[in-house]
Amino acid sequence: MKKHIPLPDVNFSDEGPIRHLHLGDTPWIQGSMRMDAPNELVHEYIQRMMAWLLFVEPASVPKRQAMQLGLGAASLTKFCHRVLRMKTCAIELNPQVIMACRGWFKLAADNTRLQVLQADASQEIRQPRWLGQVDALQVDLYDDDAAAPVLDNPEFYADCRGVLTEEGCMTVNLFGRASSFQRSVDHIAAAFGRDAIWAFKPTREGNTVVLAQRTPSVPKRPVLMERAHAIEAQWQLPATKWVKVLKKEIQ
Repeated sequence: MKKHIPLPDVNFSDEGPIRHLHLGDTPWIQGSMRMDAPNELVHEYIQRMMAWLLFVEPASVPKRQAMQLGLGAASLTKFCHRVLRMKTCAIELNPQVIMACRGWFKLAADNTRLQVLQADASQEIRQPRWLGQVDALQVDLYDDDAAAPVLDNPEFYADCRGVLTEEGCMTVNLFGRASSFQRSVDHIAAAFGRDAIWAFKPTREGNTVVLAQRTPSVPKRPVLMERAHAIEAQWQLPATKWVKVLKKEIQ
């Protein structure tokens, strides 16, 4: 019988124009929102979770499906839904997080393009309806201690790969300076193949975003730069910087 683990309470704090989401009594920030620009991506690592945009044609983005595992402060969910105009599904285990995002972080109610599911991500992504359906899978699963990803094994990453379309990408938030980082990369490589993995260097806060492609590819730099310029022009994301610091993670 699976042991029931109580879910942490959810609260927020305001720091000038920025609102932060917290789990339990810890100071760890689980997500943030600029109150006068609620759809903006505040943190650098959250912006880098959008690096999958480099691997698709910008004009095709509104026709694609995004999925977030872990809602956080709903930054990625709002951006995919409202700014990119994609079909978007977020999966969140803690119902308090969902209520907080709707009450404090301006997350819209479900509609024809947006669905927020209160569910266990490891189980939901095994549902047949998701197989081969997701173009952008964004994984950010931490508990209130924020020490290591809650789901982080080859079997989980294999399930993640299974929901992706042929052009699909998964981006994962990891702690690049933590001892668990290389283990996480090895688990991703076991599911996707080492040649499918790209990685950023850690941000100042220590977050490292790792990207894994369903179908490995190495677009030529001029193609990446052309897409990066389009991403910056349309969605004001620092994509030309991504091209400079996103590297193939082959060892």
